Amino acid sequence: MSGDRPSPLVIERILRDREGIWQQIVAERDLNGLTGRMLTSSAIALACYGAVLGFFHSPLMALTSALKLPLLFLVTLAICLPTLYLFNLVFGARLSVRQSLALVMVAITVTSMLAVAFAPISLFFLITANDYGFFKLLNVAILTLSALVGLRFLTGGMQVLNDHGLLAPEAPTAKAADQVTVPAAAQAVPAAVPAGATPVGTPSAGQSAAPVAVSAGAPVGESTSNGAVTTAPAPAQVPAQPAGASFPPGYPPQRPWDSAPIRRGEPTQRPASMTLLYIWILLFGFVGTQLAWTLRPFFGDPGQDFAFFRSIDGNFYAEILRTIANL
Repeated sequence: MSGDRPSPLVIERILRDREGIWQQIVAERDLNGLTGRMLTSSAIALACYGAVLGFFHSPLMALTSALKLPLLFLVTLAICLPTLYLFNLVFGARLSVRQSLALVMVAITVTSMLAVAFAPISLFFLITANDYGFFKLLNVAILTLSALVGLRFLTGGMQVLNDHGLLAPEAPTAKAADQVTVPAAAQAVPAAVPAGATPVGTPSAGQSAAPVAVSAGAPVGESTSNGAVTTAPAPAQVPAQPAGASFPPGYPPQRPWDSAPIRRGEPTQRPASMTLLYIWILLFGFVGTQLAWTLRPFFGDPGQDFAFFRSIDGNFYAEILRTIANL
């Protein structure tokens, strides 16, 4: 599927044509439209999944969870995106804000679409196993798995940008010693002619000088003392090398028609931006879980009355461990 071909669902294009998505982000082509479609798709998918979570308590809780779950992801993105962008700037990456936003939105879109794909399974257990602790752990596991897959897309996209040199500082202009250019019009070295031989194409008395082409391996005429002419194979033509130029070890001489510069290769290293990406992913996860604890309830404990927010006490991880212990 071409990167410019429209798709009815942005998630379908991300999954089927991810290389086209990465190339579009690299070229910064129509990133506003792409980001807008991903934002809309993610909000709708997360709202649908949030409604399933809230139905465990009541229809009113389903409505509030449908509003709060997209808000959770978008606020987490707004908090953490400046850190990702500044990390890249500090270490010399050349990513723009739009490119950084588009990359993270790809991860959020994959996460939200995968979560809503699990919604029928969550709804099934809501109907058949009406246990609050089990339902909470099941959906936390679903969201965690979906987030891991989405972040895997983020690292893959950053790796593509790294391959295009957008995560490394701009390289200085190559010195003349590190670059050798072979002219396209390089001439062939003339074939060696033994002493006393008459070179092919040498005009005799009364003849005009006209060049005669000698191909590789063609016989060259040679006169002997008795007037006989013998033939010997001419050496193969080789491209001429510019005066004073030397090819790096392991590089064969270029063909005469090949005028692209030859550069000495350098060992590739993972830039600091890729290392910091994994640190940023951990930061994104911590911010997201703490914000989810602040915005709770999403499920709604059936033993408590409806509330748009709960008091902030404890933390997300302690609650998960407490729920596992009570199963």
